[in-house]
Amino acid sequence: MNLNIDAIKDQTYDAIVIGSGVTGGWAAKELTEKGLKVLMLEKGKNLEHVTGYENAMKDPWETQYNGRLTVALKESHPKLSRDYPFNELSQNYWMNDSDSLYKEEKRFDWFRPDIVGGKSIMWGRQSYRLSDIDFEANAKEGIAVDWPIRYKDLAPWYSYVEKHAGISGEKLGLPQLPDSEFLPPFEMYCVEKEVRTRIEKNFPGRTMTIGRVANLSEAQKAQLGVGRAACQRRNKCALGCPYGAYFSTQSCTLPPAMKTGRLTLRPDSVVKEVMYDENKKKATGVRIVDAKTMETKEYYAKIIFVCASALGSTAVLLNSTSNRFPNGLGNDSEQLGHNLMDHHFRIGASGDWEGDLDKYYYGRRPTGIYVPRYRNLNGEKRDYLRGFGYQGGGSRGGWNRSVNELSFGADLKNELVRPGEWRMNLGGFGETLPYYENKMYLHKTEKDKWGNPLVVFDAELKENEHKMRKDMMNDAIEMLEKAGLKNVTGSDRKSYLGMAIHEMGTARMGRDPKTSVLNGNNQMHDVKNVFVTDGACMTSASCVNPSLTYMALTARAADFAVKELKKKNI
Repeated sequence: MNLNIDAIKDQTYDAIVIGSGVTGGWAAKELTEKGLKVLMLEKGKNLEHVTGYENAMKDPWETQYNGRLTVALKESHPKLSRDYPFNELSQNYWMNDSDSLYKEEKRFDWFRPDIVGGKSIMWGRQSYRLSDIDFEANAKEGIAVDWPIRYKDLAPWYSYVEKHAGISGEKLGLPQLPDSEFLPPFEMYCVEKEVRTRIEKNFPGRTMTIGRVANLSEAQKAQLGVGRAACQRRNKCALGCPYGAYFSTQSCTLPPAMKTGRLTLRPDSVVKEVMYDENKKKATGVRIVDAKTMETKEYYAKIIFVCASALGSTAVLLNSTSNRFPNGLGNDSEQLGHNLMDHHFRIGASGDWEGDLDKYYYGRRPTGIYVPRYRNLNGEKRDYLRGFGYQGGGSRGGWNRSVNELSFGADLKNELVRPGEWRMNLGGFGETLPYYENKMYLHKTEKDKWGNPLVVFDAELKENEHKMRKDMMNDAIEMLEKAGLKNVTGSDRKSYLGMAIHEMGTARMGRDPKTSVLNGNNQMHDVKNVFVTDGACMTSASCVNPSLTYMALTARAADFAVKELKKKNI
């Protein structure tokens, strides 16, 4: 009996964090620094900072296919190979298709990492604050449910995480895009500067800025203190950064958490469910399957942070059933899995820029330009709700522009040692509304190799998004033409949910337990010691990249959780 008690003690922590990505890393950092003994569970394999980034320091000629997908990789990864994040160099960061099984009633692209750090290693690092225009939109328009918080609730937490993560950018003073605590911005290219001037002249109320990005334009004391260095402009971010120049779990949140001596990291831990005690009316811990041994283990804690990504977290919660919660933990509202959102993109325009052939740029900048939302603001009303922004930038053609040329010899060689002409592109990112019928759910009989039910997706873009997409392309064409670009063409390469990898909304925050899963502190209405702080918590999507908001929400929720724990309220 004593041995059993000792074993349970060894498996007991103050807090358990499920997931090690953007939010899991922040949860671990905040909880350990506030004095808690924390267990971080990650289904993927360990990935050591610096030494684990095997391809990050290789030259192109040291790789077999220069990052391109082979026929064999496409055949073995029919879903992952649909889009750009999966390639020869990054393939080991993602789960194999044969393990990442899921079903689609409608097409959905689910990119699932298989590493400690999760998508914080491969993310695009664009970092923007939501505004009250976003937080108030549902209530004003009668869409879904109202956010339980407003910008003033999150503003100090945005500042808090930005100072540690390091966000470079330019202050604009726009109500729809609040400014951050910025490091100096990366410089815009000559073409971009001129296009910006012409857009602002021809379209009052529209502006172009440098993309706000979680790359260190310079390393300050807060970043140097955890061993980070300034961005080297190598354009290999998706392979992991040995310099720690962009925000990732490994470079930014794990080091301070480990420094406390209160964090235990357990990779290869596939979470099956959060365990619930019906007498205590609390979650008691987490049951996992060891990914290597297939052994089932249980761990116990006073509070649990579910940070396994919107889809991963929701799958765990739906699978956490009991007599009290037959349809998933904390799911009295029946909202778990519903209101699935993502941004829609892959649409815009590009054109040729004449001149400036005597000008080039330094290095390979880790960000492009950004055009903040301007539609449906200041009383304007389109035939759709919400809006979109643009990402993109200028570039010059390289030697491969003539790869199909039939000529050879000195003339061709001399031509290709000079850069080609400038081009400019604008690509739209649009908001998707939270529709109850857009959902994910668990298959009743089919399971993955670890015994967890397969996720099924039934979600699609609807009329509002398709109407928005017309403006997204037409506006891009018009702006580039008015800015003086030639041969401007629009393109729509079709966007399916999941492709933008900004999954949101499947365990939403809200004011009413009858219509939402979480309260304004990311705390489950029905299970007070469980918190969900990743994309699942989002009540609406905005049109900006969401990761910075996840960071701020996580730090805020951790602060609240520890205070409630000390008050013995949870």
